[in-house]
Amino acid sequence: MQQSRVETAPLPRQRGRVAARVIRPPRGLVAQPLPYLLGVTFFGVYALISLLRFRKVENPSWDLAIFEQAVKGYAHFDAPIVDVRAPGMNQLGDHFSPILAVLAPVYRVFPSAVTLLLAQALLFAISVVPVTRVAARVLGDTRGLAIGVAYGLSWGVQRAVEFDFHEIAFAVPIIAYTMEKLQLGRWRAAALWCLPLLLVKEDLALTVGAVGLFLLIRRRWWLGGGLVVVGAAAMALMVYVLIPALNPHGVYEQGKSAGGGSLFGIFGGFPQDLVWPFIKVKTLLWVFGAVGFLALRSPLAVVAAPTLVWRLLSDTPNHWGQDWHYNAVLMPIVFIALVDGIKRARASRSPWQRKYARELPAAVAAMALALCAFLPASRLIEPDEYRTPPRLHPANAAVARVAKGSTVETDLGLISQLPSRARVFWIGATGGVVPDYVAVLQPEIWDDDAREQLIDEAAERHGGARYDVVFANQFVILKHIG
Repeated sequence: MQQSRVETAPLPRQRGRVAARVIRPPRGLVAQPLPYLLGVTFFGVYALISLLRFRKVENPSWDLAIFEQAVKGYAHFDAPIVDVRAPGMNQLGDHFSPILAVLAPVYRVFPSAVTLLLAQALLFAISVVPVTRVAARVLGDTRGLAIGVAYGLSWGVQRAVEFDFHEIAFAVPIIAYTMEKLQLGRWRAAALWCLPLLLVKEDLALTVGAVGLFLLIRRRWWLGGGLVVVGAAAMALMVYVLIPALNPHGVYEQGKSAGGGSLFGIFGGFPQDLVWPFIKVKTLLWVFGAVGFLALRSPLAVVAAPTLVWRLLSDTPNHWGQDWHYNAVLMPIVFIALVDGIKRARASRSPWQRKYARELPAAVAAMALALCAFLPASRLIEPDEYRTPPRLHPANAAVARVAKGSTVETDLGLISQLPSRARVFWIGATGGVVPDYVAVLQPEIWDDDAREQLIDEAAERHGGARYDVVFANQFVILKHIG
């Protein structure tokens, strides 16, 4: 979209003098609210995906519980202790994410995991605005809308929305606004926008450095060099000083599984395991293939390099693939790089490149819509998705049996439903605390033998403490009785 300004044009001279000037409506004026309307629409989509999954009580991991415990600590002016991760562990000793404190005031009023899920949906939806806005400004309203829709439905964002809550939700809109400023040539604004990434997660300091590298490519020596130095220094400070100082073992534990290889190891695993390199190649194809590979024509794509490199160097298979939340931070980068790539291709002397650039926005939007058949958004049109899940009422009843302010040991069954109510530990890792309750998924065969086995296992874990079953319906709640 064009900037809102009134353009005037002189009429031909009539009878020796200039005729009155005619006011032309600014181009794109009607479409200016479009990025915001699109953002509101996608907030609804993302919120529905998250809430419908949450109400099924099929918790995919302990991550939502971890982040809720951290935010709960901030909300009560305490340290962000995440007992689920390890008893008494400071979340800043795992990942340096102080930006989570932003959610504390809202969580204090609405203490629930749902608060975090809605906040994540809002943050992802906000990122739709700069992506759509810059696309419309450069490519026109229609093609800009196509790019905005394709980004909002992008597989990386949808996978992140589906998978619990993560701190990278803050990074996605920050990166989107940074990329918008870079594409517009507003170098200082871009530098300021990317700095909050240092408060989101330690590895994003590398992204700050990558923004600096792009500015060096554009011959903004002082600004670019400054960001490279700041990014490198911040990364070193967090990984070697701050996180170890707050970690119970005095180390940066995530570094054990997030690097240590060489550049030649990016496609590692071959020939020992033929599957590994193909998983990594497939991820690269998904990241850049979703935008027709034209993002690679733009130097803006360099901003994606650090995230891709550390993930492909990692010895943790989850980092290589297309699931979980790891690809969300790449989506605003490649889509705005796509806009810049289209702009460059349209100026090419090659007719086929100009035609490809002209048709690509519609193709990318069509591809995003087609891929939705395999992504979470497709479930929003299924009637069964809105029926009451079989686990919902038993889960609510089970949680109600746990006294507020108590201590609970749990498995994945109710791990995301309990932190707002109690102090939650991972099963078998209470650090010597004898929990008031034990909450677990009910065994498939529930009889007297299963009942006694759960009671005996709880007693064995906690020095002979006595427990009794106070609830058993898809979930089992054991209460400490002495």
